[in-house]
Amino acid sequence: MTEPQTWALLGIFTTIMLGGMTLMTTLLTRTFNAAIGGLRGEMNARFEAVNAKFDAVNAKFDAKFDAVDAKFDAVNARIDHMQQKMDTRFETLDRDIAALTKRVMD
Repeated sequence: MTEPQTWALLGIFTTIMLGGMTLMTTLLTRTFNAAIGGLRGEMNARFEAVNAKFDAVNAKFDAKFDAVDAKFDAVNARIDHMQQKMDTRFETLDRDIAALTKRVMD
């Protein structure tokens, strides 16, 4: 181990091994980053597609809710109209009963 050639060979071997490990680490890092970037893009596209489907379903529900609200408004209008008719009938009935009571009591 005292020969300079041995130390030179050990230095060259160590340099080659460290350089190879550095090269492999760099290549693996780039490969992983590219794979993760592609996966990220695909996942974002799929999430956007799912969001679009949810938006379509929400639009359908909104349309149905609007239709139900319109029907409830129509029913409420009919009930209000019937209530006005009943109020008018009760007022005339009250007047008729008051007249009958006055006639019987007199």
